[in-house]
Amino acid sequence: MTATVPIWMNEELVDPAEATVPVFDHGLLVGDGVFETVKSVRGEPFALTRHLERLVRSARAIDLPEPDTDAIAEGVRACLAAAPRWELGRIRITYTSGTGPLGSDRGPGPGNLIVIVSELPPLPKVADVAVAPWPRNERGALAGVKSTSYGENARALAYAKSRGYGEAIFGNLAGNLCEGTGSNVFVVLGGRVVTPPLSAGCLAGVTRSLVLEWFGGEEADVPLSALYEAEEAFLTSTTRDVQPIRLVDATADPGRGAKVELPAAPGPVTAKAMEVFARRAAADLDP
Repeated sequence: MTATVPIWMNEELVDPAEATVPVFDHGLLVGDGVFETVKSVRGEPFALTRHLERLVRSARAIDLPEPDTDAIAEGVRACLAAAPRWELGRIRITYTSGTGPLGSDRGPGPGNLIVIVSELPPLPKVADVAVAPWPRNERGALAGVKSTSYGENARALAYAKSRGYGEAIFGNLAGNLCEGTGSNVFVVLGGRVVTPPLSAGCLAGVTRSLVLEWFGGEEADVPLSALYEAEEAFLTSTTRDVQPIRLVDATADPGRGAKVELPAAPGPVTAKAMEVFARRAAADLDP
């Protein structure tokens, strides 16, 4: 991150060297908070309204007071105005419950609201993914919540990267395909474009929803094995847009024990989804 770009914290722009939170902040102590990652394009945020709406939904899901989204939007634009005009940038919005005791009980608040911006480096054109050996609990209290309790995701991503893969994919307790650590998953099966439903435990990804709206597809439970048997597969996320999957490491899946190279990356369906998304996103920064 460029050291001179200020950080917006609780409605003030602060020099990064002076931007601090108390050591008793519950976001640090117990991961009690929610967040959003937003992309910027040449200094303008993409789909900011949708991201802020999801931030509110996440806050409600864990019983945090509703954040001031108008103030956050102002903070985002203030940070971007002070940053270099990067071709692509990454905006991190964090909202914690604020200072609290050392246990799980919350303090009286107020929470802390933080916006940080940095340049977004290009990602590989294709994704190699590893299936995580730990299932996602689709019935858990944080299922579908973009929570700062990200230890499970960090562990799974480290597992994948230690094996030379760029993303980890979770199945769920039902044995169905769920999501990546920071992405949603689409598979092409018999010409059908399918992504797991939210009831599978996956995050309601902003890019996922835009792909469904702009390109089409269906939400349906599919077994984890569909990832290995698909004609094509791709990831979606704020930082990836639509990214084809090239290789799947399935060695953590009991009974599978193999690396599966998908037939085409990108295949014709994925390539069309990439083209449609890029065209529609370029035409509307706040869809």
